[in-house]
Amino acid sequence: MSGDLGAEVVVRAAAATLEKYTHIELIIVGDQTELQRLVSQIVGDNPRLRIVHASEIVEMSEPPADALRKKKDSSMRVAINLVKDGSADACVSSGNTGALMATAKFVLKMLPGINRPAFITELPAKGGTLHMLDLGANTHATAEQLFQYAMMGSIVSSDIVGIDSPRIALLNIGVEDIKGHDTVREAADLLNASTLNYVGFIEGDDLFSGKADVVVTDGFTGNVALKTIEGAVGLVHHFLKRAFTRNWFSKLQALLASRVLKGLAAEMDSRNYNGATLVGLNGIVIKSHGGADSVAFQHAIDTAIVETRNQLPEQIGSLLQKESA
Repeated sequence: MSGDLGAEVVVRAAAATLEKYTHIELIIVGDQTELQRLVSQIVGDNPRLRIVHASEIVEMSEPPADALRKKKDSSMRVAINLVKDGSADACVSSGNTGALMATAKFVLKMLPGINRPAFITELPAKGGTLHMLDLGANTHATAEQLFQYAMMGSIVSSDIVGIDSPRIALLNIGVEDIKGHDTVREAADLLNASTLNYVGFIEGDDLFSGKADVVVTDGFTGNVALKTIEGAVGLVHHFLKRAFTRNWFSKLQALLASRVLKGLAAEMDSRNYNGATLVGLNGIVIKSHGGADSVAFQHAIDTAIVETRNQLPEQIGSLLQKESA
């Protein structure tokens, strides 16, 4: 109910999901009256979709602690409770990020052996895609937590992309073993001693080179990197638009190159990479971008479906037991 673009985005994404998959059942949580109106207009009568009423909404600017204590019947809390009691296999929300993390951690609890959850998402890269974490769940991380992020990232990459042994790298200010602070070097030692496919340090300018399938960092650095990437894509789009609309000749060039430009736009479309998984929880929770449209939100639902089918939390728990044995 609290995404930037309102509940209609969720209902339209639900309609697209029901068309795409024949055996998926969806539960939309929120204000019964508003949702019923939207479902009637957009979806119609479909036995694979039902509405669960929630009387409260967590606002985007609301402090997470307040949402957790005071909004026990919010759409966010009710949705996560459905995962907790087994009525749903996963929760997808475009609401308040801090409140989502706090509520999910409180209700679902952490997997045994995992200290803190982390946000991971898929990004485009040369020759394929890249998974990166943490993207903002925790501003600080110990070496042990970075190691845990690497384990979880390896499993997510394997599930989503189908890579048997994803290449894992630690984001650092240099590739040499002596570079970086103590925490990142200690994390490297833990990864070198593990069974994970650790390939060493990677610098920011090499993120999308295709040298790694999973890049691990703390939440502060990861969030800054992600926002920088988003800003850079916007800047490239601005420069391209300006270059191709400068005069009649450049407009003609744009027309001649329209097929290439459309292909480039599709490949760089951030909607195809929407949906950050909050890994480490005893359940599946996906955070959609607050400003996501129905196409982007539907991609976040796709991610939830894949992780449910692959039993992501169980896989993480099994790998953790293997590494600690």
